[in-house]
Amino acid sequence: MKRKIYLEMHTLAEARNKWRRAVQDRRTAVEELPVISALGRVLARPVTARLSVPHYHGAAMDGYAVKASDTFGASAVRPKHLTIGQQAFAVDTGDPLPQGTDAVIMIEHVDPVDAHTLEIRSAAFPWQHVRKVGEDIVAGELLLPQQHRLRPADLGALLAAGVSTVSVYAKPRVWIQPTGSELVPAQDAAKAAPGQIVEFNGTVIAAMVTQEGGLALLQAGIADDPSTLRASMQQAAASEADLIIFNAGSSAGSEDYTASLVQDLGTLLVHGVTMMPGKPVLLGILEGKPFVGLPGYPVSAIVAFEQFVRPLLYWMQGLAEPGWTTVEAEMGRKMPSKLGLEEFLRVVVGRVQDRLVAMPLQRGAGVITSLVRADGLVQIPQESEGINEGEAVRVRLLRAEEDLEHTLVMIGSHDNTVDVMASELKRVDSRLHLSSSNVGSLGGLLALKRGQAHCAGAHLLDTATGDYNRSYVERHLQGIPVRLVQLVRRRQGLVVAPGNPKKIQSVHDLFRPDVRFVNRQTGSGTRILLDYELAKIGRSPEGLQGYDWEEYTHMAVAVNVLSGSADCGMAIYAAAKALGLDFVPVCEERYDLVVPEACWNDAKIQALLRVIVSERFRRLVEAMGGYDPSHSGTIVGIWNGAAWREADDPRGD
Repeated sequence: MKRKIYLEMHTLAEARNKWRRAVQDRRTAVEELPVISALGRVLARPVTARLSVPHYHGAAMDGYAVKASDTFGASAVRPKHLTIGQQAFAVDTGDPLPQGTDAVIMIEHVDPVDAHTLEIRSAAFPWQHVRKVGEDIVAGELLLPQQHRLRPADLGALLAAGVSTVSVYAKPRVWIQPTGSELVPAQDAAKAAPGQIVEFNGTVIAAMVTQEGGLALLQAGIADDPSTLRASMQQAAASEADLIIFNAGSSAGSEDYTASLVQDLGTLLVHGVTMMPGKPVLLGILEGKPFVGLPGYPVSAIVAFEQFVRPLLYWMQGLAEPGWTTVEAEMGRKMPSKLGLEEFLRVVVGRVQDRLVAMPLQRGAGVITSLVRADGLVQIPQESEGINEGEAVRVRLLRAEEDLEHTLVMIGSHDNTVDVMASELKRVDSRLHLSSSNVGSLGGLLALKRGQAHCAGAHLLDTATGDYNRSYVERHLQGIPVRLVQLVRRRQGLVVAPGNPKKIQSVHDLFRPDVRFVNRQTGSGTRILLDYELAKIGRSPEGLQGYDWEEYTHMAVAVNVLSGSADCGMAIYAAAKALGLDFVPVCEERYDLVVPEACWNDAKIQALLRVIVSERFRRLVEAMGGYDPSHSGTIVGIWNGAAWREADDPRGD
């Protein structure tokens, strides 16, 4: 079978419109459900009340039921007496009114004369303090219309009106078929060989189906074999599923057969949408059932699901697709985008000095952690070449809007202790959320200059003095008061494979022709440290194989060594230890938090400071290896925007 290339790309708007026209009027089957099990379900038929509520005249107050005409003329100067059991009858709230009575006098408004007589000083009017028959619901009236999604209060009204079962649309049954010869089940993850991928997309898609009110029918993964794929498609079409999803195989690779098979077995509506991520999405009809081919990259699959599967799940139950919660924020840095592609940019969002700031995360369609860490998505129109720094953008939130007030934005150098801080903040206050963006130490200082973060992580070595961060603060944060707070001292060095097979002993060995190096990005403290160490031995980066190969975190450097892609890289000891790699020490350095004075008294920053001075935090950090947290929380300098001074209270307590 020949692979299917993109023959006719559609814009996102065109694809959504074409999809809507083809499938919007489809509905799932109608089923009868007990009311007590129908929360969240959508009524397929209108419901009328079988009983009036209340179905009798009842007392609305504790007191005495009377005939209103018997009380006429009563006043403070001419009280009336009523005989208990003949003219006045004791009732509690909810009791039916005795025959012949039509009003209730509150217990507070009667005075006993004797055991058989009451005195009243004001007249009652007809139906005073009485719930009349049908006051709430009248038998036969429309109680709830069709296409109504049942809420907790609705269930109560239905039962009160004598309705015990309702007709609802069945939950859409969604056949989910992961595909790929490289897939291994999650339970076999530890046995995965190079080239094999743990199958997790199916679980993500199934969870999204469930979250949007569908019933997920997740299948075991199958190989990229045309006959196997064809048989699976035919099985799905013959099943009770209302919607079929195939994951992966919808692109234009040598083993991407989905489009050809759908065209052969049914109708191919769309193959390829000008969106990023999510371009290879496929839409069709297979033996009368909607068919969606989601891309294999996880972020692409999720974005395409939201654009095409999510609305269909609502349409099938007779509902309009619900909107998203959005907020306006300021873009933290310039983000170019490709003309002709509708881009969904993942961002972290937090309120910094009374402004909502959105900082972009990694763009890769395969980087699922970018969605785990993201607070929202920014949609860049296909006719735009990108977003400028400081430009107002509309952010579709992935968290509750109120959570943004409890989000602490940290930008700068990566360190493994940031993950410990994030976890400990959650432990002490579940509302607090640390959103971090790894752009390097210098990038963190520039973000502070623009007022886009509560703090930055930095370990910028001054090669002239051997001190950390001060000279860079002086250079880049003129007029902006900040405090330097020591987080940890840590060991930096060369991460090498177990046993150090290349016998790398120092930076001298990086120039050997058999050594492949992986570097950190320009502007990172680790990159500056490497350059400093090279200068000490009188060498320039020229001739160092891999100097231009950049990674943004210590763990990414270590992973490249673990995989064999590189022989060594400059990183912290904790990254080597975490992956079972060997380590050649180069130096010990200081890693600081740079906190603007404007944010110092922010409750989130104060909570963070309490975390890093705690003994628990220090124990956790020491256990990671390669760290000295004994002075964590110490204020090592206060910059007033023009000069330095030492802290009066170096502990910051």
